[in-house]
Amino acid sequence: MTIDYALIWAGLIAFAVLAYVCLDGFDLGIGILFPFAQNAEQRDQMMNSVAPVWDGNETWLVLGGGGLFAVFPLAYSIIMPALYAPFFIMLLALVFRGVAFEFRWKSRNRKYLWDFAFAGGSTAATFAQGVALGALVQGIPVTGRAYSGGWWDWLSPFSLLTGAALVIGYTLLGSTWLILKTEGTLQSMAFRFARIAGILMLLMIAVVSGWTPMLHEHFMSKWFAWPAMLFVAPVPVLVLICAAILFRGLNRQQPLAPFIATQGLFILSYIGLVISFFPYIVPSSVTLWDAAAPDNSLKFLLVGAAFLIPVILTYTAYSYWVFRGKVGQTSAYHS
Repeated sequence: MTIDYALIWAGLIAFAVLAYVCLDGFDLGIGILFPFAQNAEQRDQMMNSVAPVWDGNETWLVLGGGGLFAVFPLAYSIIMPALYAPFFIMLLALVFRGVAFEFRWKSRNRKYLWDFAFAGGSTAATFAQGVALGALVQGIPVTGRAYSGGWWDWLSPFSLLTGAALVIGYTLLGSTWLILKTEGTLQSMAFRFARIAGILMLLMIAVVSGWTPMLHEHFMSKWFAWPAMLFVAPVPVLVLICAAILFRGLNRQQPLAPFIATQGLFILSYIGLVISFFPYIVPSSVTLWDAAAPDNSLKFLLVGAAFLIPVILTYTAYSYWVFRGKVGQTSAYHS
């Protein structure tokens, strides 16, 4: 029996990216919502809700990017030159956001500057991630084994749409996280924003889902060709079920259901993306197996991943368990 190491690694990297989106998405969403807080106490409470876990959440981004470089070097060498600009903006914004976490607690006279850095960094990083995703989905020009496009190819109506869609999606994740972790006026504000963001996110899912199959014949055959469409039909049905759970939870003022339903929407959207891409890692240009490193390298790296990923999962789960419960106005957690 032959083991397909490239496929195994594609699954691991896909899982790391999904974990990053689901975990870091809500704390980026907190930053996007930061300017709408009514006062400094609410901003402190919002930041305290993610302060114990935000840096651990970004571990998955490092794992996904490092894994792509080590395991699929050809894809890395094509994708990076094509998306240098949005990636640079994303990383710079994440630096500003990370510094703001530490400096805003120490600064007294200039605290508003660090509030701006936190909100601006979160929004810019989210938008850049969405733009990069849209640019990858719409296709990257490849000649031979190298990127053959221009500096501005990443900028298009579709990539701007996906950038806006991700900002809305992370806003919904942040809102539902605040519903789960806070009480009182801040929670009431989160309910209001979650309803608005929920409607907009469903609209964005519909628009992006309708536009994406038109970008490549390969995408169209996955979603609208018979009998392949039978296998993907459960995805939109499950999206509708998650949407119903989301708004039912919001209408009934339930703390947990909206957050779980929103995570479900992100997971299903991601599954739809994976279905569209497979077996390509650069749509319609480079397959997983074309881009993969030699099997000996994949085997060696897999040994490290078999140890590292369970460790990351364990300390992530433990940190969320330790800091479970509501975040009070005095920065204290209570169950």
